[in-house]
Amino acid sequence: MSTTLETLHPFAIAQGLIDRAVQRLGLPPQVYEVLKEPQRVLRVAVPVQMDNGRVKTFPGYRVLHTDVIGPGTGGVRFHPQISVDDVKALAILTTFQCAVLGLPYGGAQGGVMCDPAQLSEGEMERLARGYLRAITPVTGPHLDVPGPDHGTSSCIGGYLLDEYHRLHARHAPGAATGKPRVVGGSHGQLSAAGRGCAIAVREAARRIGLPLQGARVALQGAGRAGLRAARDLQALGCRVVGVADHDGGRYDAQGIDLDAPQGQGEPIAAEQVLGLDVDVLVLSQAVRPITAAAAMGIRAKIVVEAVDSVTTPPATALLSERGIVLVPDVVASAGGLVVSYFEWVQNTMNFYWPEAEVNEKLERMMTSSFDEVWTLRSEYATSLREAAYLAGVRRLAGAMAARGWLE
Repeated sequence: MSTTLETLHPFAIAQGLIDRAVQRLGLPPQVYEVLKEPQRVLRVAVPVQMDNGRVKTFPGYRVLHTDVIGPGTGGVRFHPQISVDDVKALAILTTFQCAVLGLPYGGAQGGVMCDPAQLSEGEMERLARGYLRAITPVTGPHLDVPGPDHGTSSCIGGYLLDEYHRLHARHAPGAATGKPRVVGGSHGQLSAAGRGCAIAVREAARRIGLPLQGARVALQGAGRAGLRAARDLQALGCRVVGVADHDGGRYDAQGIDLDAPQGQGEPIAAEQVLGLDVDVLVLSQAVRPITAAAAMGIRAKIVVEAVDSVTTPPATALLSERGIVLVPDVVASAGGLVVSYFEWVQNTMNFYWPEAEVNEKLERMMTSSFDEVWTLRSEYATSLREAAYLAGVRRLAGAMAARGWLE
């Protein structure tokens, strides 16, 4: 059974979490029936003229999990192995991030099967525009709002917006998020994912009595979100002693300069960063899931998922049994989504906030949602991940009842 759980797809894991939450809350079974599958799955084929003049067709998807609370929102991921089940899982995760944070959104997600590393800038632009044309019947600022995700950039947000304008012949900056600021993007967007992660770590540390001044941090993954989280944790007094990515890592008990980590300290294998004697382990690179075997070697007091679907159910259970606090993706990786919402709000008002105001609003929203999830964790004697789904299901069921979806 353990082996089966280790290889369970994130979509099936999410369904199980929803089912358990519905039962523990004593809600009618219709809640699970509504939430177990996406409300809409759109499959598209996107033809793109390549730089060599040939036309190549790329499979794509747009999934809306539910719009019971509000219009869909979610990124568009470019990845060579992405599947429709991957996109469905990401849409469900986004639904629960929105619900936990109290955002007036439902979860959506897009995906295009391609290898961004093999595409030129022009091919990426034509692919993004073609994708938007393919999904345009189901998108719009009050219907489903796409934006860039892994494998893309803020430039893609600009292309999505421009193509929407071309198709509809009207100005609608809220039709896409994650845009460059000059066309309606928000201050704080690039740092939001990492900043939100650091806030989640701070709140977890406060509740278990772990002082962050001098706390040792290890970072698995040196991408933008992970590095931003590490910098914010440094600002709180932490010392980053280990950093690893695909190619290997470094360990230095005195601390690593995040601007130049390659030449410092002792070289270590990438997987060794998991077993370092640290207080906080930030998982910010989904190279492969953290299994129970890997979790056995983790020595951190707090493990935080800065990326989605990075810890298997057996690993989650094992960390809990060992008294290690796991801050799950549904809480820890939501900072970017929050600021995407702020961007949409600013677009709707045509009034834009300074970065300090964006960061203050992000701080308040992340702290409040963490407090709710932590309270449910204690009330139901469960993990933070299950507590987050309890909070989300409770809010979604309330919206269903208010709209007459439940008997």
